[in-house]
Amino acid sequence: MSQDLVVAKRYAKALFEVAQQNNNVAQVEEDLKAVVAAIDGNVDITRFLNAPNIDLSVKVDVIHKAVEGKLAEAVINLVQVLLKNGRQDILAAVSQAYVKVAGQALGQEDATVVSAYALSAPEIELVADHFGKIVNKKIRVQNVVDKSIIGGIQVRIGDRLYDGSISGKLTRLEKSFK
Repeated sequence: MSQDLVVAKRYAKALFEVAQQNNNVAQVEEDLKAVVAAIDGNVDITRFLNAPNIDLSVKVDVIHKAVEGKLAEAVINLVQVLLKNGRQDILAAVSQAYVKVAGQALGQEDATVVSAYALSAPEIELVADHFGKIVNKKIRVQNVVDKSIIGGIQVRIGDRLYDGSISGKLTRLEKSFK
């Protein structure tokens, strides 16, 4: 499994270099996520791509015709290369690695913000600005609603957790009494 992650990172770095040369880093990221969602969300596509009795050239041709003009050429080429090398199963890992590589190169970081209610656009912007200053990067926020935190927010950036939730404060208070 770890070998697959190493290979996925190599593909992601190569894809990023191509996207950077073509000035479409964000578009490639969007398209890559869309392809992964389409394949993961459809059992028939997965079966088709993994079917050993269907010739590789047929698979490549079908994929190319299905997405031509709809996706960045770099993403289409990546999918074809993965198919030709029998590595279509690492496409999701390539997508995740690409997001990290692109984020690092562009000075961006993804943050998961857990809140008791859905945050508004101004609130998300405020959180992104505040934590962007802390980590000295541009923050892209994904808001997750979890009513069990009662109030406040939890912000996860990489492997760091900033817990300003009421449930977190109550847990820390409980531990201090013990």
